[in-house]
Amino acid sequence: MLRVEIRTQLLRLRTLVALAALAAIPIVAGLATSSTAGHPNGSQGGLFGASTYSALNHALASLAFIEPQLLPIAVAMLACAVASSDRGWGTLRYLYVAPVSRTRLLVGKLTAVALFTLAATLCVVLAGLATGLAIFGWHDVHIIGAPTLTGGESIARAGVAIGYILLSMLSIAAIAFALGLMLPRGAEALTVAIGFVIVANMLDGANFLADVRKALSVHYWQDWMDLFEPGGPAHLATGVTVQLATIVAAVGVSALVLLRREPAA
Repeated sequence: MLRVEIRTQLLRLRTLVALAALAAIPIVAGLATSSTAGHPNGSQGGLFGASTYSALNHALASLAFIEPQLLPIAVAMLACAVASSDRGWGTLRYLYVAPVSRTRLLVGKLTAVALFTLAATLCVVLAGLATGLAIFGWHDVHIIGAPTLTGGESIARAGVAIGYILLSMLSIAAIAFALGLMLPRGAEALTVAIGFVIVANMLDGANFLADVRKALSVHYWQDWMDLFEPGGPAHLATGVTVQLATIVAAVGVSALVLLRREPAA
């Protein structure tokens, strides 16, 4: 099942275009800021202001820019496609009567979604690193207003940040996958998933909805940026817990839908 999903979804033109678009953003951003290599990026602070100091800085700044909206939308598109494709193509009933158990079908699809989410995240990271290396060179991560991190500490914090981002994207992927199974068509599922990302980000920006914000997985998506702020290491435990809870809940819904659905559904 996993090989089938990768062959039919990852190699589709729509998927390749989405991954290429994600990789293009760090490349364009690097070219646009190449004239300020080694100097602050305008008057900005944080990762964006320090994006021109090194390849790792540029990759992290690219992730910070893409993560709130563009990356989750791309991930949701891939997850919805994996969830709804068999029903849309009319092959779901044949999978049910073939020697493929529903549990195996679910596990194969979820594994494919996880791999696609990893691929989307790595597209941004690798494109940012390659572009940054060519334009800004490889240096330790520099944080404006704080001491420069050593090589080992830079890589360690970057690894934690990328892992946290991947977990966050898996949470929206799980939600989109569940929507793809529940709703009649993949386009409807993708519309709802994108709407969820946009509305959740809007709610997260409303300070008077503090209690609501804390319940949203989106609220914790960019906590990893505190790893590279002058204040020091971030406390990511709450964010990790919320992302895992979201994934478990969405996967549970997906299992109930897929394992109970009639072949003609």
